[in-house]
Amino acid sequence: MSFIQLSKNLYPYVKPYRWLVFFTLALTIIGSLTAQVNAWVLRYTVDQIASLLEKHELLKTGLHILVTISIILIVKEIINSFIQFGQKYYGEKLRIYVARDLAQTVIEKVLTYRLAFFTSGGNQPGKLQTRIDRGVESLTRLVQNFFIDILPLFANAIVALAMMFNANFYVGLAGLAIIPVYFYLSVTQAKKMSGSRRGIKDLRENKSQGILSILESITVIKSFIREDIEAEKQLVLQNDLTDNQMKVRKVSFLFDGLKSFTEQIGVVIIIILTAYLVLTGQMTIGAIMFHIMLFNNVSAPIRQLHRIYDQMNDALIYSESFFAVLDADHETEPSGTYRPEKVKGKFELKNVNFTYPGNKERTLFNINMEIFPDQSTALVGLSGAGKSTLINLLDKFYQPDSGKILLDGVPLAEYDTTFLRDNIGLVLQKNHIFNGTIEENIRYGNPQATFEEIVDSAKKSYIHDQIMTLPQQYETSALALSGGQQQKIAIARMFLKNPPIIFLDEPTASLDAISTEQIKNSLDAIKKDRTVITISHSISQIIDSHCIYVMKNGYIVESGTHDEIYHLDGTYKEIFDAMARSLNIDKISKTLE
Repeated sequence: MSFIQLSKNLYPYVKPYRWLVFFTLALTIIGSLTAQVNAWVLRYTVDQIASLLEKHELLKTGLHILVTISIILIVKEIINSFIQFGQKYYGEKLRIYVARDLAQTVIEKVLTYRLAFFTSGGNQPGKLQTRIDRGVESLTRLVQNFFIDILPLFANAIVALAMMFNANFYVGLAGLAIIPVYFYLSVTQAKKMSGSRRGIKDLRENKSQGILSILESITVIKSFIREDIEAEKQLVLQNDLTDNQMKVRKVSFLFDGLKSFTEQIGVVIIIILTAYLVLTGQMTIGAIMFHIMLFNNVSAPIRQLHRIYDQMNDALIYSESFFAVLDADHETEPSGTYRPEKVKGKFELKNVNFTYPGNKERTLFNINMEIFPDQSTALVGLSGAGKSTLINLLDKFYQPDSGKILLDGVPLAEYDTTFLRDNIGLVLQKNHIFNGTIEENIRYGNPQATFEEIVDSAKKSYIHDQIMTLPQQYETSALALSGGQQQKIAIARMFLKNPPIIFLDEPTASLDAISTEQIKNSLDAIKKDRTVITISHSISQIIDSHCIYVMKNGYIVESGTHDEIYHLDGTYKEIFDAMARSLNIDKISKTLE
């Protein structure tokens, strides 16, 4: 991304605060003029004192000079203090506001993206977080420094250079000649470091993702005693990051030395040239110090060029990935406009094929099925058969490669996505529990629900009694609950939503036997007058379904009631018998007898 592109991308976020920019610019203009006062005062002082010395006049005669310059310098410093305060305050205010808007905009945009965005293109959570955080940080730092450091420095340099030319054309030309050399060195430095900086960015993303993976998998890591392996992985990343950082610093220090040498050469040229002009009577002694101080004001921003280029290149590098996230409009979740008064819940799938984005192998093949309202449908199959993928398509998380999915006779793609999901309740094998209280987590199913409705939902999911034994009851942090209790919270959330369509993907997998029976009874009650699709490896969850679809390697191989497909002696019988054997049905039957 070029600087012009970056400016265009940033402009909409700076535009609302143009009054801050106006105040900062006004202060910058005033500050650039006051910055030259010292040079004028020093010239006046040296020339006046030299004149007094020639006349052999001492302090008593020259006292007015000290009083005059003291008043001028004190007033100048007072004004300068207000100017610097205003520049820093308005610059920081602008940075904070732009940072807020950038961060909020990218979050709101990311929330609209389809699920495929988060599972492809290297958009893992850790990497995505680094791109967003580093992008906002580098962009807003550039905005802030532009108004606090860059703009004032260059304004000072332009005014100082103009004064040098006004005082003496040749001295001004000498001061100007150093700038392109210094600028060339800075540009060359930036180009040489850009590859390493890009490598640092990628390594930082990988490191963040690696740390996040360790934190999420810490139980597995410790159970297998693999701390040394994970530490070694991070060490490799850290060493690569260190090597790239050292390469950047090496190049930076080399060019900093060259630029410092160039600046000093400029000072030497100014001293020699002004001394010559003094000796030839073309300039006063005070003009030597006058031009040296002005040249310092010219070279000050030049000395900062490496830092400015560092920040600018960081912004350019991180802005690429940041704005790639922000401008991924093609990833926006598709939505139709159809919003019927009532959803009956009849699904029809006709010749549906599907491949996950980024995968070469197809997941679902020629799926044909009907799911009727007011009935319970079960999806059965071994792990990887495509059951959860089918649920993802019905919930419109993904779009099929080909074929049609109809809901109540209307293509699913034509439905308003928000409206569709508002009419679907989804309970997964492992549901996400948010950082908040039990009440807040259940209320997620219906933000407008009353506390009594929340309690009723908790009772239906058989978690209310356990909640009441906690010291803070419904104000207890939901993250403090066990896995099984958290699953009941997720089911209570679904009860509170009360949708006409329910998808259950192993809803009781993490519950104990008594809880499973309790939840089964609750689910049996809520299944009435709804479309229910259940994925389960539990006999009790599927045996009473009105229709069972058996999946194998992405195909539907059998369908019908339990009795119908069991006697086909096919895949379902094989799976069902394996379930029965795993439960040791024979021994259980004898015990019950």
